[in-house]
Amino acid sequence: MHPQSVELLEVLKNTMIAANYSNRSIPTYAREVRFVCAYYPELSPYDWTDIHIIEYMSYLKKVHNVSYSKSKMVAQSVAFFFRHILKRPYDVPSKLYPKREFKLPHYLTKEEMQKLINSCRSPKQKAIVELFYSSGIRLDELRMLKLTDIDSKNNRLLVRCGKGRKDRYTLLSKRVIETLRTYYRKREVKPTVYLFEGEKQGEPMWPGSIQYSVRLAYKYAGLSHKEHKTHALRHSFATHLLDSGVDIHTIKELLGHCDIKTTMVYLHLQTTKRNLILNPLDELFKENDQIANIPKDDKLI
Repeated sequence: MHPQSVELLEVLKNTMIAANYSNRSIPTYAREVRFVCAYYPELSPYDWTDIHIIEYMSYLKKVHNVSYSKSKMVAQSVAFFFRHILKRPYDVPSKLYPKREFKLPHYLTKEEMQKLINSCRSPKQKAIVELFYSSGIRLDELRMLKLTDIDSKNNRLLVRCGKGRKDRYTLLSKRVIETLRTYYRKREVKPTVYLFEGEKQGEPMWPGSIQYSVRLAYKYAGLSHKEHKTHALRHSFATHLLDSGVDIHTIKELLGHCDIKTTMVYLHLQTTKRNLILNPLDELFKENDQIANIPKDDKLI
């Protein structure tokens, strides 16, 4: 790696720390820029051009077949590096960002959700699954929940420093409160700070451990074929609220979305209103199996 690459990577980390970026964003941005540096080991970052970046991203797509989200992360990291470290904001190519894919979120039906919850085999596993589904929180938000964030009196949950470092309140189910009490009573080693702690008391549970617990619940319920298992519980929360008649703006606030457009994707998953729609083909044949716009006395060929 070029000596200036090493120096500039350190500047990148320090700049992001000073700008109060999250502990997840800093290593992610540094990693993606470091990969570009490794791809051009003889080249100083000051000599990079838009052609170099496009060639690198083309390599990722052709050789490694990276996803849209990975391509976007590379684009964001490189753009930040160009603007704030190299001080060359106008050299970032406009075509750097990949064309957005539109995929519907994976979610569980109400019947599947009930089956999943009933299949949990420990109070802790049940508490995790129910909390994900009943509050719509993200993986990192759940693992950082503290005992003091549970407001059982007002049936609400305080989410601290969610995505974008924003605090918010979301729903806290009465059933979850009872599940959490059972979980707490049956723990031999009681959690002291975080709601779900790992092997070390006072330390939050590892993300991988939470995901493993959720995957096991899916397995016990015979739903192993379902994708994006942990995040699917968040999608299920939003979809089922929408089906119950909750307005889209309220769901946006509960999920912690910045843009209503992000929340509007759940409109595609809504079934209640869609099931009330009469299909135009069925409309044609709804009366005595006759096509509606053909007179009854006309002969059918």
